[in-house]
Amino acid sequence: MPEKPPSAIKDFLAGGFGGACTVVVGHPLDTIKVRLQTQPIPEPGKKALYSGTWDCALKTIRNEGFFGLYKGMAAPLIGVTPMFAICFLGFGIGKKLQQTSPDQKLTAVQLFNAGMLSGVQAAGTGPTLYKGPIDVVKVLYREGGIRSIYKGTCATLLRDVPASGMYFMTYEWLKRALAPEGKEGELSPLRTIVAGGFAGMFNWLVAIGPDVLKSRLQTAPEGKYPNGIRSVFMDIIRTEGPRALFKGAAPVMIRAFPANAACFLGYEVAIKFLNIIAPNM
Repeated sequence: MPEKPPSAIKDFLAGGFGGACTVVVGHPLDTIKVRLQTQPIPEPGKKALYSGTWDCALKTIRNEGFFGLYKGMAAPLIGVTPMFAICFLGFGIGKKLQQTSPDQKLTAVQLFNAGMLSGVQAAGTGPTLYKGPIDVVKVLYREGGIRSIYKGTCATLLRDVPASGMYFMTYEWLKRALAPEGKEGELSPLRTIVAGGFAGMFNWLVAIGPDVLKSRLQTAPEGKYPNGIRSVFMDIIRTEGPRALFKGAAPVMIRAFPANAACFLGYEVAIKFLNIIAPNM
């Protein structure tokens, strides 16, 4: 018999715990990804600041120490934990909205739709140029008013909505495919890690291009891109070519497996713990 679907409050709490696990495991490579995506374009005849993922990691550690890879983790930890809580809550609601009975098995398209609902929220950590999350808001407001605080919202949605659909659809499909016969949806920790890791990689196959646009827009000086994400896209294609849309792909993919394996493992462990201490919640 399949397990009873978790309640909304359990989805919320377990999703938040999974998000915290994601940040702790994935932040070093996220730091590298953003630095690669936002490094200055080298002048003709000169080398880029970072030649690749490994070079960026070594230079960061050499110049700032190992914990330089964790610089700015407080902001994403504070932001990502509730974001993932809402994301898992949204996915649970998205599934329930499409079901005619609690035990109805959803199709891949329905799971994708539920995942897209979970992605309709604006989330982003921005550059690590601030002392903390409160300082980010203060500086952005001082430089450009309330619009600066929401800078990149459309780019974030363009990234997160389809990517979240792919994320949850892949996990749920693998969860079914990897489950032992007669135990649909019940995965061992190792199988959960495999399903969560691949879900993260498929998520970023969809998200990497919009993520580059988002990073460029949010780190650009005020007024550089008057038409928002469209201006960013045209500028990148004109000056760097289409391949620039995949800058930072290597650290993203390296990060995607362990970070999202940690996310789903944390989520499943938290759900089991909640079911034990509050079975009727």
